[in-house]
Amino acid sequence: MSVLVIQIPPRARITSRNAEPVAKPPPEFDYVLSSDGLTVASSGRCASALLPRADSLLALLSDADVGWHRVAVPKAPAAKLRAALAGTLEEALLDDDEAVHFALAPQATPGQTGWVATMHKPWLSAVLTELEAAGRVVDRVLPSSAPGDGASGHFFLESPGDANPMLALAHAEGAACLRTGGSLARTLLPADTSAMRWTASPAASGAAERWLGVPVNVLGDAERALQAARSLWNLRQFDLAPRHRGTLALREALRRLLSPAWRPVRFALIGLVAVQLLGLNIYAFRQQGAIDAKRAEMVALLRSAHPGVRAVIDPAQQMRRETENLRAAAGRAGDGDLEVLLGAAAAAWPDGQGPVQTLRFEPGKLTLMAPGWGEPQVAQFRERLRPAGFAVEMAEGKVTLSRTPGGTV
Repeated sequence: MSVLVIQIPPRARITSRNAEPVAKPPPEFDYVLSSDGLTVASSGRCASALLPRADSLLALLSDADVGWHRVAVPKAPAAKLRAALAGTLEEALLDDDEAVHFALAPQATPGQTGWVATMHKPWLSAVLTELEAAGRVVDRVLPSSAPGDGASGHFFLESPGDANPMLALAHAEGAACLRTGGSLARTLLPADTSAMRWTASPAASGAAERWLGVPVNVLGDAERALQAARSLWNLRQFDLAPRHRGTLALREALRRLLSPAWRPVRFALIGLVAVQLLGLNIYAFRQQGAIDAKRAEMVALLRSAHPGVRAVIDPAQQMRRETENLRAAAGRAGDGDLEVLLGAAAAAWPDGQGPVQTLRFEPGKLTLMAPGWGEPQVAQFRERLRPAGFAVEMAEGKVTLSRTPGGTV
């Protein structure tokens, strides 16, 4: 399944030289497209309306735009959890409550300690609105690095030509984005760095090795973006969560089903469908054989009863027609003849009614004039004829008697 990772550039901060509004979305986005989520198929930079299409769309925030706080997760209902988090972190936040967006760690448990990510809400909301206005619905918003995802440190240049690279540090005790020009970054390094995974962008690798004193692995921005895309984090929570939850849940289930880990399940489902189709075809073949056998029996019966029939097209209809011809040749009345209809009407005649004055006969239908009949007489006439397979209709003082389909005398 294809994955498109959009790299959101760092939020512009207001300084004495830069008065750009902090909630303004960027005009263009860097992107990484992967057909399997593991290797880079293409990458580039373009406006939101020109971004490539993919099965899953992820937005990746820079390390400097996400803050991290370890708190006891409040025991609160889902509708009030965001307000409870704001109250818990009130003393640790620099912005107003409404300007901060909160996101809980995956599988966070109320009452236990867990990580909470904080972001500038108006800016992030503006970025998501810009993408969705261009028809790009973001499935998940991800951090570039997060505490608990493994001890790692990544060096990169904040702007081309910087002498001192930035360090994105993440380990079990937290995550931070630090400048390597001072002493703070060295102070916050874990006591044991032997298990750390050190990487650097190509432009920052030389300065990173000089600062760290050990070799580092070169990791490009595109490869790091795909690495972050495999994280379980999703920062689209609370009031920034997508509203079409059912559609996203279905897409997420489809994404997981198409992932490499679910390949055995897919093969099992394909095998099950193949077995079902094979079984249905075998059953249909046997049913068709039974139908052909019944038709052969009907043809044999028709030819044995009426040897003069040469071409058999519709055995049932031809049997009925040949039998009617034999009956007519023998002088016997058929079910739709006048004698049979008159006899049935006479046998079921309502109590107390005189003889009929006028009648009209059509093949299979007898109409009697019954001006004095009421509903009780018609109902009695109909009920007496029903077991014999006749239908009775009353309209404008006329009673019509006819043979019901499949009825017999």
